[in-house]
Amino acid sequence: MKLAVFLLVLANLLFYAFTNGLFGGKAASEHLRLEKQLAPERIRILGRSEQPPPKPTKRNGEKTEEAPPEEFCLSWEHLPAADADQLASTLAEKFTGVRVERRGVPSEGSGWWVFIPPLPSKADADKKSAELKELGVKDYFVVPESGGANRLAISLGVFSTEKGAQERLNELKTKGVRSAKAAPRPGKETVFVVEARGPFALAADLQSQAQERLPKNPPQNCK
Repeated sequence: MKLAVFLLVLANLLFYAFTNGLFGGKAASEHLRLEKQLAPERIRILGRSEQPPPKPTKRNGEKTEEAPPEEFCLSWEHLPAADADQLASTLAEKFTGVRVERRGVPSEGSGWWVFIPPLPSKADADKKSAELKELGVKDYFVVPESGGANRLAISLGVFSTEKGAQERLNELKTKGVRSAKAAPRPGKETVFVVEARGPFALAADLQSQAQERLPKNPPQNCK
């Protein structure tokens, strides 16, 4: 009986020594150490171009995933037409992954108008007027030949807001008028806004290019 107890204790001691690397030298001990440290279910292999997953953050004691960064949006405001054209064309040409928008902002009190651009001659203006009548459009006005840059344009409405002008433009399109446009009303100086939206990775280079063009007009975050 004593011999059986002795052999059982000896077997336990030998097993303990083996599992702790006492037999098999350094290699066995190192293998065991790695087995204890590695957690295969937490390992993820990333490709060269793949970004690591966002680190978890705690909110109200619970772990949540950080939202991926959104794209940037920068705005250059109160630009004269020449500066706006130059900036918009430069950014669109050099940064194909960026969406660039240029739009006019009428000066206070100038409003918007819907119009058909100036026609080559009085005869052409008369012909276009007749076409409008056939389409059921009766509210229009032909700018006289003394009307400067907009001579022989056909005004189809003047509005205090861009929204009102766009609604009128949509109404005309449903009637078949295809040549009409909406724009800030002429007669007062109009300024322009340029907006650029795109991946954050391009933001620094884009701002550098913009600063070369407009060193005195830094961008603002879009409103």
